[in-house]
Amino acid sequence: MPLPESLLALLRRPSPCFLATLMPDGSPQLTETWVDTDGTNVLINTVEGHQKVRNMRRDPRVAVNVADPDDPSSYVAVRGRVLEITEDGAADHIEHLAQRYLGGPYPWFGGRGQTRLLVTIAPESVTSPRG
Repeated sequence: MPLPESLLALLRRPSPCFLATLMPDGSPQLTETWVDTDGTNVLINTVEGHQKVRNMRRDPRVAVNVADPDDPSSYVAVRGRVLEITEDGAADHIEHLAQRYLGGPYPWFGGRGQTRLLVTIAPESVTSPRG
């Protein structure tokens, strides 16, 4: 499904993003994260070993809410499936996101020994409470 321009605009800004995954017992797990797009999919950068990664590998169904940084009550909700979780390009991608979100290099919270992962999410539905 194509991403609407309103969502693409948010994905290209330092917008707050909340990623929901499913725990093994079916309960929701929510994480605030940085977000991006390749123009078709939603991209999340994370670290190997985090609960959300284990959840997405087990069950690829996710939900993402991306808020307007200037008006957090304005947001776009995406439900979709994880297409890929890869190390390829993830370290460079986090540096790109750090420029957007922090205005400088990534400070490597947790140390440079971390394995960065790039998660590609294919949207299945996109909604916005403001239409």
